[in-house]
Amino acid sequence: MRLRPLVGFCFLALVPLVHAVGPNEACNLPLELQNVIAGKYSGAKVVGLSDLDQDDKGFFQKDHGDACPGVTKVDFYGDGKETFALALITKTGTKEKAELVLAHRVGGRWETKMLDTVDGAPVPVVWSQPPGDYRDVDGKKEIRATRPVIVFAGYESWAILYAWTDTGVSKIWLQD
Repeated sequence: MRLRPLVGFCFLALVPLVHAVGPNEACNLPLELQNVIAGKYSGAKVVGLSDLDQDDKGFFQKDHGDACPGVTKVDFYGDGKETFALALITKTGTKEKAELVLAHRVGGRWETKMLDTVDGAPVPVVWSQPPGDYRDVDGKKEIRATRPVIVFAGYESWAILYAWTDTGVSKIWLQD
């Protein structure tokens, strides 16, 4: 009889752990891509919800639900091939660095390209938006994107949009 309350207690104690693991699954990458990232970006990790402060976590979840703040799948090149934009953070002592990396599956291999590097504060997030016309924060530069775009942002600080223009990657500042 004493075992039942103990088993019930153990089960209830484990329930929060199961829920805590759930959202992290959105940050999982294909195993082969995980290996490429680990090899090329030693010590870097994909930004997860736990890396964001409470305000930024709330902003991200309000707009993107249970998505991963460090991973977005996007048809950036318009070729239908698997492509991810990744927000990676690396800690070196007390300093934190963040990188925006594009991973594109070509010919059975993952090719990666670093699009940008920023200081780690605030911890940046990444998401994609549909094709369209985008204007920079000053209203001077416009991108007419024919494919989905990538937004790399540090909440309440800065936001940069990246678009593929057939000849290369173009970027504009949406917030500064």
